[in-house]
Amino acid sequence: MPQPRRSSQKKGGGAASQGRAKKPKTPPRSPASSAGAAKSPARRARTSQAKGGTSQAKGGTSRARKQSRPAPAAAKAPEDISAKTVAELREALSARLIDPLELVMLTRERIEEAVGDAVTLGRVTADDAQELVGGLLERGRKQTNDVLGDLEGLLARGRDELEGRAGSARKRGSDAARRARKQVEDATARARNEAAKQADPVLAKVDRARRAGGIGPSFPITGYDDLTAAQVQGRLSDLTPAELRKVRDYERRHA
Repeated sequence: MPQPRRSSQKKGGGAASQGRAKKPKTPPRSPASSAGAAKSPARRARTSQAKGGTSQAKGGTSRARKQSRPAPAAAKAPEDISAKTVAELREALSARLIDPLELVMLTRERIEEAVGDAVTLGRVTADDAQELVGGLLERGRKQTNDVLGDLEGLLARGRDELEGRAGSARKRGSDAARRARKQVEDATARARNEAAKQADPVLAKVDRARRAGGIGPSFPITGYDDLTAAQVQGRLSDLTPAELRKVRDYERRHA
């Protein structure tokens, strides 16, 4: 009886071993897939770095464009002194300042160099050379101050001369305008008198007809203020005593 039990246990063990053998096994990853999985983060990192480099390059390009843009035009510099003005100033300085005073330009360095050569050659001592240089510089400063004072006076005289010339030019211009205006006024007056003289006979006839018809203004002579004394005398002979009184009263009021 014990023998059948062992056979059943053997059957059960075989079934268990068959069950374990039937379980699916996970297939191992291939080296290519693992390498691709390992490379993908590196590829993404390189892509992000490339994008970052591209953005930095774009930023650098934009900055370069901004820097290359022309700066706004600066305020216009004041106009330089014209060559004519410079030439006139140089000529004035030479004629009134440099030539009369026999001015020369000698820097301290040149003076010390010349005196140093004399000391080297043994012509003067070092103390004498130092004293000589100090005296020359002191005299040079004094003469420089004198020259600056003369220059200020020269410029002041030049400014006064320019102002005087400008004033003379303005006066000449105003005088010319005044003469032209007077000539125009005189010509207008002559033309008006000539026209009145030529039209006087016609106006006299018109006045006689107007007075006879009792029309128009009450004053007997038309355009009385524009007539000359001779023209008025020629009109008086045609007036009545009442009209003569009107003329006489008008003359008294406007005498």
